[in-house]
Amino acid sequence: MASTFEIRKIGGRIGAEILGFDASAELGPDTVGRLNSALVEHKALFFRGQHLDDTGQTRFAAYFGTLTTAHPTVPALDGRPNVLAVDSADGGRANRWHTDVTFVRTPPKASTLRSLVVPPYGGNTLIANTQTAYQDLPEPLRELADRLWAVHTNAFDYAEGKQLDEAEQERRRVFTARRYRTAHPVVRVHPESGERGLFIGGFAQSIVGLPGAESGDLLRSLQAYVTRPENVVRWRWEVGDLVLFDNRATQHYAPDDYDDLPRRLHRVTVAGDVPVAVTGEPSYSIEGDDAAHYTGTPEPGAG
Repeated sequence: MASTFEIRKIGGRIGAEILGFDASAELGPDTVGRLNSALVEHKALFFRGQHLDDTGQTRFAAYFGTLTTAHPTVPALDGRPNVLAVDSADGGRANRWHTDVTFVRTPPKASTLRSLVVPPYGGNTLIANTQTAYQDLPEPLRELADRLWAVHTNAFDYAEGKQLDEAEQERRRVFTARRYRTAHPVVRVHPESGERGLFIGGFAQSIVGLPGAESGDLLRSLQAYVTRPENVVRWRWEVGDLVLFDNRATQHYAPDDYDDLPRRLHRVTVAGDVPVAVTGEPSYSIEGDDAAHYTGTPEPGAG
């Protein structure tokens, strides 16, 4: 039983390393509760040198709730329906700030990442605290953000005008094979802590009720608070590391700064709930079939 461990903060606003912990061990309710509380408090937990396999990572993630399948549109690892391979060789370079899978009505609660291959330089993961970003907003901007809704979608110009090679075109085709558009509150109330946080990121493409130019300007202004250095922690991967982050209160980014070197992580995610605005209104689907194949929960109102 992995019952005793140390929680050591690695950033003033986000991040804690878990020391003296064996993620392959059987975890009792008290241990899981303590870890979950640390996750809500610190937003991102880091475990060095765990060297789990896919079975071990899946078992660890399942302590925190029901698992999603690997992804709504991207195929899972062969024989591992809950495991998504994030591989630079297959175009898996997530160098855009985002929160995982916010284009569906019920995004994940949490994500686990495990390192299998890491480059000798670069290839870090940055994770940002969206709740302290909200707190940083000037009061008039906070009051405005509280009333805003944003449309999140998996179908937009990822290349931003750049020429895509054949492999990248195929990756985009797979990613957008099922198209989703979902309206989420720009300010989400955390279901466990009750704290407010900005719920935007790369999949948020427009503000409901605003033209494109004004939407873009406002989203960029709010996003700038998320990515302030004081709200961000950087994890320098070593082979065998495990990271757990709260998808309801963070964004993350993987800088593409390791040339053509290989980098491979595996991701397993924990199913979440429907985001809720400060008024209590839930998110709603605009386009796309339900994502029950991903979340395990039917999504009403799609169409």
